[in-house]
Amino acid sequence: MSNNYISVIYDEKRTPRTEYPAKLAAYLFNRFHMHSGDKLLEIGCGRGEFIQAFQNLGLDCSAIDMADCKMDTAVNIPVQRVDVSKEPLPYKDNTFDVVYHKSLLEHLFSPEHLIKETRRVLKPGGSVVILTPDWRSQMEVFYEDHTHVKPYDKTALQDLLKIYGFSSVQTELFYQLPVLWRFPLLKMFSKMLQIFISTPLARKLTEISRIKFFRWSVELMVLGTGIK
Repeated sequence: MSNNYISVIYDEKRTPRTEYPAKLAAYLFNRFHMHSGDKLLEIGCGRGEFIQAFQNLGLDCSAIDMADCKMDTAVNIPVQRVDVSKEPLPYKDNTFDVVYHKSLLEHLFSPEHLIKETRRVLKPGGSVVILTPDWRSQMEVFYEDHTHVKPYDKTALQDLLKIYGFSSVQTELFYQLPVLWRFPLLKMFSKMLQIFISTPLARKLTEISRIKFFRWSVELMVLGTGIK
């Protein structure tokens, strides 16, 4: 992946920094019973916002990206550049308690090597946590990013993890709205919006109104987890 990918796609004006990475990291930390001192690897760290948020929660963090990570140089997190589609992860077997990545899997033509390497570097009982765009809700916008090559739905991600040896595999549609994590009953309003508006229209409504509820009620992710 080109070094220009992060600087173009995640340009500060195009994609401003927000509090969302810290909120998502805290949600995942609590939901999946992580503990201070656990070793976490993020694959595809991008600007470093998520891995820094996990570090702030007390995790022992490492990171990998296929391009140069644009992380704050003052942050003491080891980052390595690796082509995860074909190169081995530069860690010993049974190293990490958690391997996490968001918006990575859809960039790989063949994810099998990455999934096998992920399982190898996890400790027995360790968890993989994956977020990838939901094809059913994002099909109209999925290929806006020219590096997107392989879409997933719940079944596809579930089967991928099971085939490569993960147990207790679960997948679900994931709403990127912190208010819905706290008040799940509000999803009924999101589901009503999904009936009447498309993802492009939801984006437009959010752009006009500045109300994020439109876009993120309709544009969903798939959250997948499994245990080694």
